[in-house]
Amino acid sequence: MTDLVSDFDFTLPPARIADHPARPRDSARLLEVPAAGPFLDRHVRDLPGCLRAGDILVANDTAVIPAQLAAMRGEAKIGITLDRILPDGSWHVLARNARRLRPGDTLTFGRSAVTAEVISRGDAGDVTLRFSAEGAAFDQFLHDAGRLALPPYIARPDGPTEADRKDYSTIFAQHRGAVAAPTAGLHFTPDLLAALDRAGVIRQTLTLHVGAGTFLPMRSDQISAHRMHAERGTISPHAAQRINAARAAGGRIVAVGTTSLRLLESATDENGIVHPFHGETAIFIRPGYRFRAVDMLLTNFHLPRSTLFMLVCAFGGYHRMQAAYAHAIASGYRFYSYGDACLLHRTEGDLP
Repeated sequence: MTDLVSDFDFTLPPARIADHPARPRDSARLLEVPAAGPFLDRHVRDLPGCLRAGDILVANDTAVIPAQLAAMRGEAKIGITLDRILPDGSWHVLARNARRLRPGDTLTFGRSAVTAEVISRGDAGDVTLRFSAEGAAFDQFLHDAGRLALPPYIARPDGPTEADRKDYSTIFAQHRGAVAAPTAGLHFTPDLLAALDRAGVIRQTLTLHVGAGTFLPMRSDQISAHRMHAERGTISPHAAQRINAARAAGGRIVAVGTTSLRLLESATDENGIVHPFHGETAIFIRPGYRFRAVDMLLTNFHLPRSTLFMLVCAFGGYHRMQAAYAHAIASGYRFYSYGDACLLHRTEGDLP
């Protein structure tokens, strides 16, 4: 089995990168990739017909926060991207010009009265900060001083627009804490949810707060050298019970997005039982992984040489996913966060 990141490369024409979502959202295209046979070109609004009564659709209900902050340490400008809150209330962040920071330094944020103290600095541009505000006061600070951390491939020379504030949020969003949106959820509308309900598809949510590490490229040529950033997640006892009951009754577990899939797989034992979960996961899924929980995956099209493309190759089969992406590129599908989607049936054993 390959350990080379280059085996997960492909050429994507820039014109295939979406810089705005389809409107309405469920009019986005959907490429269904069965375990065998031809690929099926559909639209997201066709999803109810692709599923069966008793299947359970599991979506991520995290909500995006304005996680980018412009800080100053004296006269030095420091760009901050929040990553995740730690159990003691401090924040793990990624910082531009992090080498200028030392424990004990104080950061300021324009005219805001809120400051941050540097607690520690890591070796990869990561810093731990303790802000002088918390709770509702911290939320107000982010509202006033922060801005969305849009992926770098969404061209916004003047920063995120007012439309992005609405577009970069899912219908499921409930619990604030994500740096990036769980983008497979962006396709859902009230009409689509109603159609799924009429089709007898069960719906359930969990929470995985997507961290700033999702924006970072793989820096090594060897897959085994990559370390995933931890992300906080929660599966309630009620959610675990409903998911297990659906599977016991013959339903399939359909993950909406790689974030839902990663949390489900983190919480599932070797017998396929999903357990309640509250904590951090840094699970890295790549070809050779044996899936325990998820039967189908709804996800967007991912970047070449990325951990997410490795994940879908593990789920849908390496050679089959290479062919599916080639079909999508040739057929004009739109890629990445604001792009189209694919519905993958699990196909294990197809290794690079």
